[in-house]
Amino acid sequence: MLKTFPAGGVHPPENKITAENAIQVLSVPESVTIPVSQHIGAPASPLVNKGDYVKTGQLIAESKGFVSTNIHSSVSGKVSKIDQIVDGTGFKQTAIFIDVSGDEWVDSIDRSDQIISDIRLSAEEIISRCHESGIVGLGGATFPSHVKLNVPSGKKCDVLIINGVECEPYLTSDHRLMLEKGEEILIGVAAMMKALRVEKALVGIENNKPDAVSHIKKLAKGMNGITVHALKVKYPQGAEKQLIKALINREVPSGRLPLDVGAVVHNVGTAFAVYEAVQKNKPLFERVVTVTGKSLLKPGNFLVRIGTPLIKLIEAAGGVPEDTGKIVNGGPMMGKAVINTEVPVVKGMSGIILLPGNESVRKEIAPCIRCAKCIAACALNLEPYLLMTLSEKGLFERAEKERITDCMECGSCSYTCPAYRPLLDYIRLGKSAVIKMVRERNLK
Repeated sequence: MLKTFPAGGVHPPENKITAENAIQVLSVPESVTIPVSQHIGAPASPLVNKGDYVKTGQLIAESKGFVSTNIHSSVSGKVSKIDQIVDGTGFKQTAIFIDVSGDEWVDSIDRSDQIISDIRLSAEEIISRCHESGIVGLGGATFPSHVKLNVPSGKKCDVLIINGVECEPYLTSDHRLMLEKGEEILIGVAAMMKALRVEKALVGIENNKPDAVSHIKKLAKGMNGITVHALKVKYPQGAEKQLIKALINREVPSGRLPLDVGAVVHNVGTAFAVYEAVQKNKPLFERVVTVTGKSLLKPGNFLVRIGTPLIKLIEAAGGVPEDTGKIVNGGPMMGKAVINTEVPVVKGMSGIILLPGNESVRKEIAPCIRCAKCIAACALNLEPYLLMTLSEKGLFERAEKERITDCMECGSCSYTCPAYRPLLDYIRLGKSAVIKMVRERNLK
């Protein structure tokens, strides 16, 4: 019997339209816009000025603080300006604008096709290289990877979990990466095991990707301590707490982290980025992005430079269909609509979905009928209808007691609600208010 998490979960249509589409390398754009905050934590501080010439892979913004990470140029050319932009999440932030001239890489990057399996760096050097290279969680959370790999004093990690689930509908970038870069991913896993000083790593992949399961299993046979596990298809299987429960039957307590139960979780895309950083000295300045939608002429998976305008990706997939009602950054369950097609690709962007108008219009909201479907769907045993009400009425102290900050914003509650109530929208607002309230209280 396939493993899964016990509580809640939903089964939205998979719509893995691009699962058979091999990764295409998108041509370098004429210009890029590179935000200095593409990670959880403190924004990086620009190291370049207007008029400076930069090379591909060059450090252009330096991390500030422990929970922060470096930003590198994804192209070679001249810095045209450093200015404010509105990013894909709708927030303003500082970005570095570069006009492209050729594609001159820094000399330290190994650009050969040779796969290097011998990991020569020490545990400390691996962590340092990940920091220097700007590696973050590529599953969407964008938490700086060197922080996760640096187990603090008093904590202990005994297992590394690799997330190859990709449970969001439509998205297939991780699936294709496992099929096409499986050996490199596993070397990256081995490097992270060395950094964490663990002897066991579990790779979890949902069973709707049988080719990836069999391929990674075959490759892992020659790797000490790495095992591959097919998981039952159920959303949100890829969430850290649910994946830990499914694979090692440990439950992360409310308000705690995976490390508190001896586990560290990394995405397969992150594992590949770690391989490139540790074995090829290549910073994170490009990633695979799924561009998909039912009306797109040429949906696909593209290896794209960070900072590339979304419109370039969309044009490579055939352009914006006439019936497009919404363009979503991320998956349909947790993603957010973008304000325009000029927003840049960033490290945490795994997919772009062009939804037809008839699928992107919200239905009329009806009163809650107390059916409890949202409770049954919640993988964290929360009460979404209650959290929405508390957030709507500004009762944030009560919302805190009802564990609103535990919500991972998976959207299962909104998906299953027969009254089409905007549960997640209000919970996000309430969660943000509670986090702010807690921070202000802790400062007193």
